[in-house]
Amino acid sequence: MRAIAIGLTFTLLAIGALAQAPKGKKKAQDPKLYASSSDVTGMMAKAKSERKQDQATFAQRIVGLAPYNASLEYRAAVGPASVHEKEAEIFYVVDGSGTLMTGGQLVKKESGAIVEGGTTQAVAKGDWFIVPENTPHWFSSINGVLVLMSLHVPRPVGDSN
Repeated sequence: MRAIAIGLTFTLLAIGALAQAPKGKKKAQDPKLYASSSDVTGMMAKAKSERKQDQATFAQRIVGLAPYNASLEYRAAVGPASVHEKEAEIFYVVDGSGTLMTGGQLVKKESGAIVEGGTTQAVAKGDWFIVPENTPHWFSSINGVLVLMSLHVPRPVGDSN
């Protein structure tokens, strides 16, 4: 009887420990292995209707299998610049156009981070591009709406291929 009580206690403690995600770590999302073109069209409509007026980007997960997630980014205004230290980012332009600035320096302003001294590239529907890790990047102008598929790709430190 005592062995059953001890076993039950350890089982309950283990269940409680598993139910609590460690602080500072995100819980892994369930795999989402398929999205149809109509799903993506619906996501674009949702972003258009639910995006708040002061929200530059409305992002939603298209598909994912840890550690990879493809996201739909609906950009209706210029947002802050960013840089990812340990992952490259692959983009596909689903719709719209704008200007991408890469390289240079990430500069923090009151209104958010921008890139100064980078290289600009016009991007439009159907374009693909990769931003390597440790590369500041910023959509410095948006022509109406820019809809992107983005995929963050973890890369080993020191791998430059």
